[in-house]
Amino acid sequence: MATLIRSKLSNVATSVSNKSQAKVSGMFARMGFQAATDEEAVGFVHCDDLDMEHRQGLQMDILKSDASEEGAEPPLEGDIHYQRDGTGPLPPSASKDEGVCSELSGQGKPKITAWEAGWNVTNAIQGMFVLGLPYAILHGGYLGLFLIIFAAVVCCYTGKILIACLYEENEDGEIVRVRDSYVDIANACCAPRFPKLGGRIVNVAQIIELVMTCILYVVVSGNLMYNSFPNLPVSQKSWSIIATAVLLPCAFLKNLKAVSKFSLLCTLAHFVINILVIAYCLSRARDWAWDKVKFYIDVKKFPISIGIIVFSYTSQIFLPSLEGNMQHPKEFHCMMNWTHIAACILKGLFALVAYLTWADETKEVITDNLPSTIRAVVNLFLVSKALLSYPLPFFAAVEVLEKSLFQDGNRAFFPNCYGGDGRLKAWGLTLRCALVVFTLLMAIYVPHFALLMGLTGSLTGAGLCFLLPSLFHLKLLWRKLMWHHVFFDVAIFVIGGICSVSGFIHSLEGLVEAYSSNVED
Repeated sequence: MATLIRSKLSNVATSVSNKSQAKVSGMFARMGFQAATDEEAVGFVHCDDLDMEHRQGLQMDILKSDASEEGAEPPLEGDIHYQRDGTGPLPPSASKDEGVCSELSGQGKPKITAWEAGWNVTNAIQGMFVLGLPYAILHGGYLGLFLIIFAAVVCCYTGKILIACLYEENEDGEIVRVRDSYVDIANACCAPRFPKLGGRIVNVAQIIELVMTCILYVVVSGNLMYNSFPNLPVSQKSWSIIATAVLLPCAFLKNLKAVSKFSLLCTLAHFVINILVIAYCLSRARDWAWDKVKFYIDVKKFPISIGIIVFSYTSQIFLPSLEGNMQHPKEFHCMMNWTHIAACILKGLFALVAYLTWADETKEVITDNLPSTIRAVVNLFLVSKALLSYPLPFFAAVEVLEKSLFQDGNRAFFPNCYGGDGRLKAWGLTLRCALVVFTLLMAIYVPHFALLMGLTGSLTGAGLCFLLPSLFHLKLLWRKLMWHHVFFDVAIFVIGGICSVSGFIHSLEGLVEAYSSNVED
């Protein structure tokens, strides 16, 4: 009888313990932690086989019922650990207490500050593509300077409204984040009739922009090397082939851990180069050609300048992810303000000062105007930065392609390009190499930095930065918008559409003419 009573009490205690554990699991889930399991971890207590089987069966029933209430996946058999953002189970040697304490102490996926987020945005909008801005002033004059300011204001605004589309008001009147990415926003706008159409359009635009960015890196590498060593019997196309040979190992990348170590150095080197260019221009301030800055525009070539300016501000692709990883998302608006104000000032000064120095002789890549004594050194730094920057958009494009075409579960168009052990299959590696070769072929047959930049900015840049954010904002938050927000969204959509179509047509015409002249030569 005493044995039976002890058994009943043991079962009741176990039930209470597991119920408490399940409630704690739900609490951690609400705090943003995801329950994960480790089948090799140590159990809570040691007992005989029959009691262990009974306890685990009871534990699974309780946790499953609680998980169904919380909307979470039921944990597997074993000890429970809590991990943020699904980072996977802890090592077998880690105990339950160590797992919980390590997460509570801030380990896992770290959040970034507003300053760190601003640094990421600055890297995107202050990259080496500002080298084409003086060429935009050549064809736009003072209107080009106005567009640099106007594009900064509009891109800052559309970045904010894009993030606003991630949030909705719940039943309690609280603003909560219900979407995680640009694709989620696009799918929500096209639901319920076409729930996947919007995401596919955004994915196509992202792939085009990322691949075109890779092509521009190859083009600018060949251009800079050719102009740095004009006496060598090596053509620009040959330099592009050499650059691509250096970039071919990118096809073997599994992650960007190795490449990310160089990103800060590359950015700092680029700022130093910009300072050197401005310093040289200031040394020739007495010769500045203020009379060459026009108040009128070149109707045929100015739309290309619009695409160049817009492309230099593109950062909307990764803003949802960036805001989601900030420690204080409320600081996002302030971060966008100061980053775009700084970008506007620096870009405007750089473009104007460089154009005043060389006036009508301004080239597509402004460093080609530098004297040969310092041009080679500056260009070598820029080539290094371009080659080290190439893996970032390449890897992002590969991830989008693999996820949408090869890893989208039963909806994938092709079989998985990864084996059961996680290794890339031979034909998957071949496709990656083919993408690298494709960027080379485009760079060889269309080696025009400004035209390609204008085409990309007019097509995907205007779409992702102007058209889609304003359209999504109107669609998702129509009933809650003030009249001035509606006016701004409609105006940005109309003006952006006109500039996009005009810039795309003129850039395409320029590319066709350039290609025809290359074929004739």
